[in-house]
Amino acid sequence: MTPQVPADSPDRVIDMSALKVLAHPLRVQIIDALSQHGPATASGLAERLGESSGATSYHLRQLARHEFVREVAGKGTGRERWWERVPGRLTLSPHDHTTESGRAAATLVMRQWRTDHENALDNFLDRGMDVLPEPWLEASVLASADVRLTREQLHDFTEEWLRVSEQFLGKYRGLSQPGSRPVQIQFNAFPLVDGEETPI
Repeated sequence: MTPQVPADSPDRVIDMSALKVLAHPLRVQIIDALSQHGPATASGLAERLGESSGATSYHLRQLARHEFVREVAGKGTGRERWWERVPGRLTLSPHDHTTESGRAAATLVMRQWRTDHENALDNFLDRGMDVLPEPWLEASVLASADVRLTREQLHDFTEEWLRVSEQFLGKYRGLSQPGSRPVQIQFNAFPLVDGEETPI
C-alpha cells in the first residue's frame, strides 16, 4: 500500500486501504499510546492498554504493513522489538469517503480517538491536582468559545490554528528535553448540529 503522501510527510491523508486497517479500536489506541508516550514494545503496550502481548504484537505488525508504525532502528532484539509511530499528522474525515462502509470506518476511528482523548482529559480532571506539581497545573488550560461564524470563517480559523500550532509544536516533535513530559493538546471546532443558520 502506498499512502497518498509520503509517510514522513507533515500531513498524511488516510486513504480507504489504510482506513480499513486502522478501523479497529485497539489499533487506534496503539497509535495514540505511541504518539503520547514514545516508542514501546508489544509487551509494554499490552501492559499500558490492558491487553495481551499477543494481541498488541499482531496489531503492530498490521499497522506497520500500512506505515502507521515502524520498528525503532538499532533498538531491541528479535524477541522484543521496539515500535514507534511514523512521524506526521494523520488527516481523516468521514466526508472524504463516498461509500457507506468508508464513512462507517472513518467514524469508528474518529470516535475511538475522541474516546481516548476524553479519557485523557477525565484522568487529568480526576487525578491531576493530586499527582501533578502546581507549576504544571498553572501551565494547563481548559477553554471553549461560542461564536457565530460563516463556514468560510470557520474554515479560515481552523486553517490558521493548524498553521500556528504546527509552527510552534513542530520545533519540539521527536524531542525529549529535560523537564518535559507528555502533553496532549485538544482542539475541536464544529457547527452545533441543533443550531440554525442565519438567512442570507
